[in-house]
Amino acid sequence: MQRNAQDELHWQAIAQRYDLEPGPINLENGYFGRMSRAVLKQYQDNVAFINRSNSIHVRQCYEQGENVEIRNQLAHLLDADPEAIALTRCASDALQSLIRNYNRLQPGDQVLISDLEYDTVKGAMRWLARHRGVEVIEIAHEHPASFDSLVQTYRNAFMSYPRLKLLALTYVTHRTGLVMPVEAIANAAREHGVDVILDGAHALGQIEFNLAQLGIAFAGFNLHKWIGAPLTLGFIYIDPQRLADIDPDMGEFHYPATDVRARTPYSTPNFPALMTLPLVFEEHRLLGGSEAKGARLNYLRDLWVREVRQLPGIEVLTPDDPRLYCAITSFKFTGQVDQQVMADRLLKEYNLFTTTRSGAAFGSCIRVTPGFLTSAADIHVLIKAITELATF
Repeated sequence: MQRNAQDELHWQAIAQRYDLEPGPINLENGYFGRMSRAVLKQYQDNVAFINRSNSIHVRQCYEQGENVEIRNQLAHLLDADPEAIALTRCASDALQSLIRNYNRLQPGDQVLISDLEYDTVKGAMRWLARHRGVEVIEIAHEHPASFDSLVQTYRNAFMSYPRLKLLALTYVTHRTGLVMPVEAIANAAREHGVDVILDGAHALGQIEFNLAQLGIAFAGFNLHKWIGAPLTLGFIYIDPQRLADIDPDMGEFHYPATDVRARTPYSTPNFPALMTLPLVFEEHRLLGGSEAKGARLNYLRDLWVREVRQLPGIEVLTPDDPRLYCAITSFKFTGQVDQQVMADRLLKEYNLFTTTRSGAAFGSCIRVTPGFLTSAADIHVLIKAITELATF
């Protein structure tokens, strides 16, 4: 897979399967992914078909078996029990449902978040403080981070706060792309009786993992980032042996309490998008799955990080330990307080589209995220831009 990761002709051929709007070089592929031309066509055809057939197809076919088959295929992709999965609009919806319906908290218990969690997750955990009478413990990770320091930070928290019962943990942090050592942290949490709710929004599609091996019972994922599904699709994962620890969502009654689908709001979903998922999963497998995708994205990331990490005036915020990074990596111009100024210059002077992120203990940064249509030539433009701007 590593050889294919560096094969520009191979990835150029893959890029031909996608439509690309003329404009800046997109190095902000972390927001959401592109559908291939084939997936887009099927989605558009599905929209037209459902619009024509209306509830007839949905009632007679989708609800009578198509939905079950789609769920089974997703479970196969994840190497999980289909009974552990319910489709949602996105990872945020799944995570909010897990947090608000987790029923093992008592007033006076503590819950844990870090500076690198997604803001929606932070907000949901703080909601627990207002509505359940729990205390929110907020920690900041040591920077620069290492595998051992990340695990030790959580071990220290577990020992310092004996009333901790629940931890929100992000697999791939959206600010810097730092990949958390989930298995080691989950093992430490279990030793102290702390449950983990995993934010896997950026992990699925670029990292190979097994939730049972990681020791994760509760998680939320996106399907519209690195898998290539239409907006907006995601899913919730609950280990069937732990289902009783998550209440049905706001008394949801359309499914029995023994069904994971009762843990999400019942509503009319985007049927045309859901009906594209078998093709999305097939294309993901044909590309080589998360192993091949992750290898390519990591290769592109390494190309630019290797060249700019030692430049004066540049700080790359994501470690080079291969266990701790993926496609996303962030950096900052150390001589500039406002990183947005430099992101604007990257766009105006070099035609490079990036995004800024703030909220971490180390301050604001510029996030760079290559995608499957990114070429090595695009990355060399980024290297040139950072090198030249670093001299100012």
